Amino acid sequence: MTPGATPPRLSIVVPVRNEAGNVAGLVAEIEAACAELAPFEVIYVDDGSTDATLPALDAARRGRPWLRVLRHARSAGQSAAVRSGVAAAGGAVVATLDGDGQNDPAFIPVLVAALEGAGPGAGLAQGQRRGRRDGRFKTMQSRIANGVRGRILNDATRDTGCGLKVFRRAVYLRLPYFDALHRFMPALVVREGFSVVHRDVIDRPRFTGTSKYGLFDRLWVGLVDLAGVWWLIRRKRPTPAVTEVEDGAC
Repeated sequence: MTPGATPPRLSIVVPVRNEAGNVAGLVAEIEAACAELAPFEVIYVDDGSTDATLPALDAARRGRPWLRVLRHARSAGQSAAVRSGVAAAGGAVVATLDGDGQNDPAFIPVLVAALEGAGPGAGLAQGQRRGRRDGRFKTMQSRIANGVRGRILNDATRDTGCGLKVFRRAVYLRLPYFDALHRFMPALVVREGFSVVHRDVIDRPRFTGTSKYGLFDRLWVGLVDLAGVWWLIRRKRPTPAVTEVEDGAC
């Protein structure tokens, strides 16, 4: 952010890898959907793409000073890309959405209003997809994973895998970082003492290309992460209240 510039009200982080065909359409949709939230910024994080994603982003930046682009030299995964974007964000509130077009940016203002309306004790507004447009097998995987996670973590969230999220940047930076963090945010936000609000969102087919995830990404590897998150929650201790002692008061 330029020194002296007005901080954005909202930072929108979009992680992408090999999504060249989806950049122009999604950027235009974000611009239209979030006009009411200005000033905002959009931070695309290119996670080591090997296609024309970077040139597509360069073209999209023309005439859009609010569009920023970060790049990983090599792919580090979606959670790493989100974290890079949040770390660079200038807004106190951050929205995320997937870069394939399946998440409709029209729901970003809805989630922002839900978070702000819930007050400072709310740390996350989580989108939950209705009308899933994935294939039957992929949808079944997600239902199994979400069902197992919900029973173990009791996070009261039907769909943690939805990329549409709005959260307070300071709360996110308090969460323990690990790969697949974005799939366990509701439980970890509650672990930090904040509430989570939910809003239904509409799922769409991706604009172009194919999914980067398969069975092992969504289920078996997730079981290891689930065990780790369960352990983190069990080991959490109350955060003590801290005040600074003035001179002469000791």
